Amino acid sequence: MPPKTSSLTKAAVAERALRIGDADGLEAITIRRLATELGVTPMALYWHFKNKEELLLGLIDHVMADVRADRAATDPWPVQLRAMVEALVRAMRAHPCLPDLLHAADKKDVESFTRATDDSLALLERAGFSLEEGYWVASYLLHSAIGLVHAQPGCPMAVPPDQVGEWLRGQRIQLQSLSAERYPQMVRLADTYQTLPDLDRYYAFGIDLVMGAVEKMAAGRPVAS
Repeated sequence: MPPKTSSLTKAAVAERALRIGDADGLEAITIRRLATELGVTPMALYWHFKNKEELLLGLIDHVMADVRADRAATDPWPVQLRAMVEALVRAMRAHPCLPDLLHAADKKDVESFTRATDDSLALLERAGFSLEEGYWVASYLLHSAIGLVHAQPGCPMAVPPDQVGEWLRGQRIQLQSLSAERYPQMVRLADTYQTLPDLDRYYAFGIDLVMGAVEKMAAGRPVAS
């Protein structure tokens, strides 16, 4: 049942807009469609967001709220930083439109994004990186998280559940049709398309990969007290 205008919160608007964006892409998020789905007039939404640009910034702010260094202060910096990357990846997995949102909007105007960046810079300073280097590392982690989501293996979301088996079969056939002499590893890769990949393992592996690089670079640097 659509919410009444009096009970329409900023969070409720953001959640419905994210649902639209996840299903149909950012272009589908319009004030008119959002108002229709919420059962209110477009004017009712202007109390929270004056236009689509402000709405998109609000969506990032809403989703990024949990990406923060809120572990115990005594936790080592890699533990806290990894927790932030894991939270970011969880947010992107829950909302496939988030990577596109992060590319489309001016993130400097998003409070939770600025706070997350500031948190990560403080942790990276503890790791021995200069402020400029820390910003490079933070950017690397952000874009690595986006890359992990964009490169997620397995069926495209558009493939209906009852066609997953046929999609896997098609992938095997395509790889098996390659020249085993020229591309032996690619042909062998066909065997991995018997079942869908373990996505939790994929993301854990990816986070290990990017965090391992940061921790290796930090090793041997003077650690801030």
